[in-house]
Amino acid sequence: MWLNSKLAIDSVIDTYRTSLLSSSPKYIVIDGLFDPAKLDDVLSVLQQSRYWQSQQHTYAALYVDNAEWQKTSSDQRFVQRDVWRYVPTDSSINRANNAHAFLTYLRGGEFTALLSAIFAVALTDVNVGEPEINTNYFRLGAADFIAQHADDSPGREVCMLLYFNKDWNHTAGGELTFLGTDDTPIRIAPLFNRCVLFDPSSIGSEHWVEPLNIVQTTEYRYNVTSWYWSE
Repeated sequence: MWLNSKLAIDSVIDTYRTSLLSSSPKYIVIDGLFDPAKLDDVLSVLQQSRYWQSQQHTYAALYVDNAEWQKTSSDQRFVQRDVWRYVPTDSSINRANNAHAFLTYLRGGEFTALLSAIFAVALTDVNVGEPEINTNYFRLGAADFIAQHADDSPGREVCMLLYFNKDWNHTAGGELTFLGTDDTPIRIAPLFNRCVLFDPSSIGSEHWVEPLNIVQTTEYRYNVTSWYWSE
């Protein structure tokens, strides 16, 4: 069982929904939502450097190659990070299966039912062409960044982020920051087993990641991001 069942009962879900509806943007933060031992297993996979591939987005186009990236001015680049690309080997397949299993779980019936209950909307992949590409792991290093952008898209109802960063130092930066309202940004530290859920179409939900203040090339900020649609 991936979920902490104490945080997924009806009375707690009602609390989440109330908090969601009273916030602007519409978001909630849930600490300890998942089994920490299982997340430890996932983190041990994410810390293996051979599974990562660079990813770059501009405001004009997603998934640009390096040639296009170099032609784009710095103010038009909004994402530089690594995305998880697992290639199995005999020695790693059993452990990496845990990481795959978690991605599958996040698009499965139990977790989407929880999200549907919190957001009061029926979530489904029925009209999503490649649902598996909408749930994956990402990491940020010292030179990486995620600039201000919106995740809204027709039919996209929920964005979920979950962090894997143990003993994250508050001076390290890397906070998820919502634009918010009334010129009051909302900053959320990327702490281990912290889940952030938000409505990407809600006012003030444009967001970015604060610059990382790390110098070690082996230090990273890890998370999984998952997007969900209604019909």
